[in-house]
Amino acid sequence: MRNPLSDVCVAIKPSGIRKFFDIASEMKDVISLGVGEPDFDTPQHIRDAGIYSLEKGRTFYTSNSGLKELRTEIGNYLNRKFGLEYDGEDEILVTVGGSEAIDIAIRAMVNPGDEVIIPQPCFVSYEPCALMAGAKPVVIELKAEDEFRLTAKQLREAITDRTKLLVLPFPNNPTGAIMERADLEAIAEVIREKDIYVLSDEIYSELTYKGKHVTIASLPGMRDRTILINGFSKAYAMTGWRLGYACGPRTILVQMRKLHQFAIMCAPTTSQYAAVEALRNGDEDVEQMCTSYNQRRRFLVNAFREMGLECFEPYGAFYIFPCIKEFNMTSEEFATRFLEEEKVALVPGSAFGDCGEGYLRVSYASSMENLKISMARLKHFITRLRAQ
Repeated sequence: MRNPLSDVCVAIKPSGIRKFFDIASEMKDVISLGVGEPDFDTPQHIRDAGIYSLEKGRTFYTSNSGLKELRTEIGNYLNRKFGLEYDGEDEILVTVGGSEAIDIAIRAMVNPGDEVIIPQPCFVSYEPCALMAGAKPVVIELKAEDEFRLTAKQLREAITDRTKLLVLPFPNNPTGAIMERADLEAIAEVIREKDIYVLSDEIYSELTYKGKHVTIASLPGMRDRTILINGFSKAYAMTGWRLGYACGPRTILVQMRKLHQFAIMCAPTTSQYAAVEALRNGDEDVEQMCTSYNQRRRFLVNAFREMGLECFEPYGAFYIFPCIKEFNMTSEEFATRFLEEEKVALVPGSAFGDCGEGYLRVSYASSMENLKISMARLKHFITRLRAQ
């Protein structure tokens, strides 16, 4: 028979995150610090808004772009947080999670052979999305000595005549790194000079622990060069509601909406009504969850220091990225043994790019009780390794 498969699709590696999650799900009494999912329930008033929409029979398609009411609230949110103004008619698109927004943004912007710069370690979707769009991913390896921030020097050296788009994944999954205003200003200068565009994935923007998040779209000359992507999964504990959004210049958003229209039609209606409530009345919920994450973050930073594990202090998202190079094992070997011997699931750093080798991603979107048990088991595990 003729080969039914796409060569591009076959060549793409499965997600390393899901691999360990699937293994852990089949084992008894495993603590999983692997999946980036809040351990909080969606706040009750947000759930109630979704339930009310069902009770009122609001179960029909919305417009392709999303509920007008929701797009208005997204615009209000971005204006009060960052001073950004977007037209809800043509410059805001509601998507099925941030992941859909990433996919259609890249497909709407690149031509075959264009280069997409991707700083790694990073979320696993960017490179496959670039490949499926026919683009060439160009990886910049972020460094621990730079606190895994992207530098203007690294960006400038990576740009060629074929460069079209920079993915800016901050606050960062898996490292927890952030970019402060001065960092972004230096990056923005290179972007304007080289005439390229930015996909800024800001899904963790509310989860920052050192000052307030700054979006590159708010810097001079950057609004019309930036597709800003965000959503409700992380900040509002709404992962299963599958709702995100993209904002940017009309020229790009019109093409993104076309792809969204043919592939999706519209994001889930019930989720959209819940999201309206989240944006209107959810600030206090976000603040409470962020405070809890920050307590867990500080606990882990101190725990790793007491164990003698090298680890820079993260200031965003809910991940920490300790180094395990001293044990002369690959990150996958370490994570596998730790899972089998101590029943704690972590994600190998190599799942987020080759430069993540020698590190582990630890999610602190889990209870403090689970974190304390896990760190005791990790201490026991590495004590045995050091004694060998």
